[in-house]
Amino acid sequence: MSDNSSRVNCNSVMIRKVKIQNKRGLHARASAKFVGVAGEFDTEILVSKDGTEVVGTSIMGLMMLAAAKGETVTLKGEGAQAGQALDALTQLIEDKFGEE
Repeated sequence: MSDNSSRVNCNSVMIRKVKIQNKRGLHARASAKFVGVAGEFDTEILVSKDGTEVVGTSIMGLMMLAAAKGETVTLKGEGAQAGQALDALTQLIEDKFGEE
C-alpha cells in the first residue's frame, strides 16, 4: 500500500481512502475494471466521494462519482473477504487501471 491510501478496520467493515491515479479518472473503462474486480469477492463494496456513495458493482454509479485524477475516493467493504477485496481494488487504482 502506498502513501496514496489509508486503512481503517472497524467491526468487520473495512474502509480505505485511495487517490485516483490515472489520467482520465474513473471513466467507463476504469469503472468496468473496478466492477470486475469487486465482483470477484464475497463482500459488499461501497464507493464514496464528496458525500455521494454508490455500490461498487455499478458501472453507472461509479461513473456518476466523476472522480478525476488526484481526487480521493473512499472504499468501504463489508464481508468475509473485505480486506482482500479492498487490497485488490486499491492495487487496481494505484496501477492506474492498467492504462498507463
